Amino acid sequence: MNVRICTLLLILLGGAARAQGFAGLGTDAEDFAVPRRDVALEFPADYGPHPAFRIEWWYLTSTLSGDDGRDYGIQWTLFRSALAPQEAEGWQSPQLWMGHAAITSETSHLFDERIARGGIGQAGVTAAPFSAWIDDWEMTGQPDTGLSELRLAARGKDFRYDLQLRADGPMVLHGEGGFSTKSKDGRASYYYSQPAYAVTGILHLPQGSVRVTGQGWLDREWSSQPLAEDQSGWDWFSLSFDSGARMMGARVRDGGAGYTLATWIAPDGSSRVVPDGALALEPTETSVVEGRNVPTTWRVTLPDRQLDVTVTALNPQSWMGTSFPYWEGPVSVTGSHTGRGYLEMTGYD
Repeated sequence: MNVRICTLLLILLGGAARAQGFAGLGTDAEDFAVPRRDVALEFPADYGPHPAFRIEWWYLTSTLSGDDGRDYGIQWTLFRSALAPQEAEGWQSPQLWMGHAAITSETSHLFDERIARGGIGQAGVTAAPFSAWIDDWEMTGQPDTGLSELRLAARGKDFRYDLQLRADGPMVLHGEGGFSTKSKDGRASYYYSQPAYAVTGILHLPQGSVRVTGQGWLDREWSSQPLAEDQSGWDWFSLSFDSGARMMGARVRDGGAGYTLATWIAPDGSSRVVPDGALALEPTETSVVEGRNVPTTWRVTLPDRQLDVTVTALNPQSWMGTSFPYWEGPVSVTGSHTGRGYLEMTGYD
């Protein structure tokens, strides 16, 4: 691993930049592009990378049931970060790549990280046919199927998984046609999801291999300055209810009430944007995780949808001790609605 690359990545995504929003995401956009409301997303082009923007990710989580009777969750994420707003060949490329993979159960949380430089083939994304990779970790589609059929593979020191995903619902554009506002002063990202994958495959764990089935959720997001300087992190939920409805909901923390965003997705795949302040996220229990107090049980309410649920971590110790650390893991949902989902929490130092 190139030490200089790692140092640059840490500076860009964390470390010295933490005073300007979580992981430096509140720093000035400088010469990078910024999202605009009047730009429509286009596919398949927007499956691929956007080198004019500073930060981007391909983020897939899945809640799974094993043939051993246990519940599992997996994460596969590829981050792209740019040192300059352009692309170039070979070692002149300013693109840096980082991958995170994890398998979580009630009793264990296994994760790993990969870091690569762009331009030399070690990591990258192509739009058509879709392929995202870093080293031997892959998220790949089929010719002419876009993101509707994917193979997902990753391995760490003590785990490996190989999964197949097939979408059984439409993609969802968050915010205003994919323009997703993150702060009261209008910071934003482009953001869409495929929240409706059926998943099958095998997890390879220290105790043996487990066949699994379940649901998957892919998030695609890119921006250059998505947070305000006073926003310290976020609490993000992707919830799949047994009724067939789904919800993406998040709160970006700012020391006050925070800024909330959400999308309600009906069983038929149609979606409705939820305005700031309508979704309420209330921590009800915390856990000590790697020396930090982290909320691992939440009350989530959305009166407009008669939603009043308790969201509970499958494994409270689902800490991603990566270059910029955060909490990420599967959750259960009980109350007015039942189901499963994923929770990500950043900025808990």
